[in-house]
Amino acid sequence: MPTEQPHRGTQDPRHPQVPQPDHAGSNAFQAATGRDLESDHGKPRYLAYQRELIRPHCGASVLEVGAGLGEFASGYTWAQRYVVTDVDAGAVQKLKERFHDRPEVEVQQYDIDGTTTLADPVETLVAINVLEHIEDDVGALRQLCRSLTPKGNIVLFVPGYQQLYGEFDRRVGHFRRYTPATVAAAAREAGLVVDVARPVNLLGAFAWWAAVRKGGAKAPNPKLVSIYDRYVVPVTRAVEKRLPIPFGQSVLCVARKP
Repeated sequence: MPTEQPHRGTQDPRHPQVPQPDHAGSNAFQAATGRDLESDHGKPRYLAYQRELIRPHCGASVLEVGAGLGEFASGYTWAQRYVVTDVDAGAVQKLKERFHDRPEVEVQQYDIDGTTTLADPVETLVAINVLEHIEDDVGALRQLCRSLTPKGNIVLFVPGYQQLYGEFDRRVGHFRRYTPATVAAAAREAGLVVDVARPVNLLGAFAWWAAVRKGGAKAPNPKLVSIYDRYVVPVTRAVEKRLPIPFGQSVLCVARKP
């Protein structure tokens, strides 16, 4: 279960306090990434659905930024080269341990909001629930382009719709949630050509609204997450394969480097 976007470099008037992650008592990895709350551990069907959505837009070489503990990468087996990264050194060490037996996987420390660039660029860059953590999202996208080959893709999977912004978003340091229009606008401002921008996970949006916006949930309920993954995700996949949806918990954007 995992709007209008504020103007670049300004605070959103509907959320005048720039969100600060609530990490009291967390370790360095949690404080750096927010993945203690945002982890997709325990959602195998949801992760499979994400891979199904993202895989058609990926080339033979892939860079995943903000990978956390590697939940998405663990089931992605189609790349000839997969560079899995995180900003936090502790997460990088865990990724090295997790993928030590995958010869196509490279593990690196990579700062999306800094000056990190791959020495050997990739065809596709994947950022899942990352861009919303960066205040200057356009600047981050420009930086990410430096690790792409010409005409390479950036695949963004971001939280959808500011109407769903709740206490959970604030706690994990989300500056915004996106619509297809606002994430596409950020990509174009960064100099990218947008090929896809659409909502996904309609049923998840209703569950999120009930739990976070109305219920005020500050952290995932493992039991409810398990029920959601087992019963709701298969229905979501079946519906969204056949019908376009007007709204969703997340937004998928695929943009191409000129």
